[in-house]
Amino acid sequence: MGSWKKTRLVPISIAAVVLLGTVTDFNMPKAQNDNSESNRNVLQGNVAAVLTYNMASDALNAAGDGGDSAGRLGQLAGLLPGKDDLLALMSLGTPDADDLQNSGGTPEVNGSEDELQDGAGNSSDGTGKGLPGNPSEGAENNDLAGNPADGTGNGGMIGSPANGMRPVDFSQEAGSDDELYLPDNYAPDEQEEPAPEFYTQGVSHSSVADIQQRLMDLGFMDYSEPTKYYGPITVDAVKLFQRQNELAQDGILGPKTSEMLFADDAKYYLAKTGMEGSDIRRIQQRLYEMGYIAKAEHVTGYFGDVTEAAVKQMQQNNGLAVDGKVGHDTMEMLYSGEAKANLLSYGDKSDVVLSCQERLKELGYLTTKPDGQYGNDTVAAVKQFQSRNDLVVDGFLGPSTMTVLHSKSAAPNGLVLGESGDTVKRVQELLARYGYMSSSNCTGYFGEITEAAVKAFQKKNGLSADGNVGMKTMAKLTDGNSAVRAGGGSAGSTGSSGNSGSTGSTGSSGNKGGSSSSVNTGSASVSALLKVAKSKLGKPYVLGAKGPNSFDCSGYVYWCLNQIGIKQSYITSYGWRTVGKYQKITSFSSIKAGDIIVVKGHVGIAAGNGMVYDASSSSGKIVYRSLGSWWKNNFICAWRIF
Repeated sequence: MGSWKKTRLVPISIAAVVLLGTVTDFNMPKAQNDNSESNRNVLQGNVAAVLTYNMASDALNAAGDGGDSAGRLGQLAGLLPGKDDLLALMSLGTPDADDLQNSGGTPEVNGSEDELQDGAGNSSDGTGKGLPGNPSEGAENNDLAGNPADGTGNGGMIGSPANGMRPVDFSQEAGSDDELYLPDNYAPDEQEEPAPEFYTQGVSHSSVADIQQRLMDLGFMDYSEPTKYYGPITVDAVKLFQRQNELAQDGILGPKTSEMLFADDAKYYLAKTGMEGSDIRRIQQRLYEMGYIAKAEHVTGYFGDVTEAAVKQMQQNNGLAVDGKVGHDTMEMLYSGEAKANLLSYGDKSDVVLSCQERLKELGYLTTKPDGQYGNDTVAAVKQFQSRNDLVVDGFLGPSTMTVLHSKSAAPNGLVLGESGDTVKRVQELLARYGYMSSSNCTGYFGEITEAAVKAFQKKNGLSADGNVGMKTMAKLTDGNSAVRAGGGSAGSTGSSGNSGSTGSTGSSGNKGGSSSSVNTGSASVSALLKVAKSKLGKPYVLGAKGPNSFDCSGYVYWCLNQIGIKQSYITSYGWRTVGKYQKITSFSSIKAGDIIVVKGHVGIAAGNGMVYDASSSSGKIVYRSLGSWWKNNFICAWRIF
């Protein structure tokens, strides 16, 4: 908007609204203006109000037909005792081409289809020119104050609230998406139009939040704080619901779909034979990783006989009802750390296990001698390997893990300050056995004491003393015949095997003792984490994505932590409930900036000042929003990283 409009239109818009119902247009025919004398008396008594009315109603037209509008201004001036003041204002001129509403130089008319405007000439495109509540062709939606859905914080009248939570702040962080979310005390009023009969992509209405919440509760949509925006993720969730209920899969929520969605007996998400879609592909991929689907080419997105047989086998192995369908219990078990896989796992013994152990040893993950027995130390090594190679951390040697393990691109191990888990504990036990640290410090957390012990071991054994446990250091630590003790001389045989290593539980990769409330490495800090989190605002939400250009909620947390040097494996939101390696926060009021917040089916990064960064399925992107009642009501715990 040009300076002419900024200085004249915005301050006078309120008074213009007051006068619109009482002041007649000066172009009205004589016959329709018989009460002109009484109007003249009213106008003469309020010079400022008339100036306000004229400029609010005629300023844009003056850009296109200056002569006619100038005549009308002159006509008004004749009515006023203070006409010299008005003429002085007129002498400032009409707006130039830069002030016009479109590039073609044609002035927009209030209320036109092309661009709805409020009393200040603000348009509906979400750039600060929008009529409150009007979306711009469904692409970016404005809230009740005219604020856009793109999070820029602009739009509406200066000082008006973004959504009832706080006033518009033009210095607000770019990417804020607060206007999509409903304030805790939200109640529809006369400013909001009635709920639409048909919800299509781009619709913005408070009732959308109820739709999203219902879809989440029924398992058709990933958990996230509901919004009032009916975006592409919501459309996809509705399509899944329609597919299950044998409706036309158009993603439009009309009366019939709505009635079935909110019915007391509405069906929970269920995948079964004959269905196809991206959700089926994800289920198949997980079954493949767990060894229930034998070949990658069977991951097709179509639920056929092969998939049904795999589901039945998985259900049987995990004590579920065997029906070959993926419902609530089966879906929960698929991603649970307690799930039993149909592949190499704890307790197995074979030449295949031996081959994998030898490779894990070569890459610096296995801390014991390969023996073909899938014991606790092998489980810990596999988890560590999965963590380093962006795989789902479950401790199973499934098809995906084995493919990466035997590839040239497999990342070697490297334990550093801030790590925790069974592998760290096993390294500490070896260092204690060789006399480099006390056994009382074998906590499973790689702190300064462990780092000092590693450096001392490296110096004694002719290695680069950097304090990190890489391939060479790990190889020397686990070589009982040549490792040099702290007091000098060979350490002798450790007598360890794959089954007799660490005695930690196979179901957790967390810390088995000691405090690990601070995991800070290198440049890692709260400010660094928040800076990285902010850098991805607006990036799209994609289920299962781990960055750098798209994320799901757990993938976003995983990527941000690793970017600042916190070595955190990729785990699902369910897994974050029991991650265990950080200080656990059980009180919602105790959350601080930098904490990882775990709620039902979702995780986010606390930003401080009552705000949070997270990958939102309901808005379809990374957002920065209030840590409100939805988070409090669904709160499970938080983890203090720093």
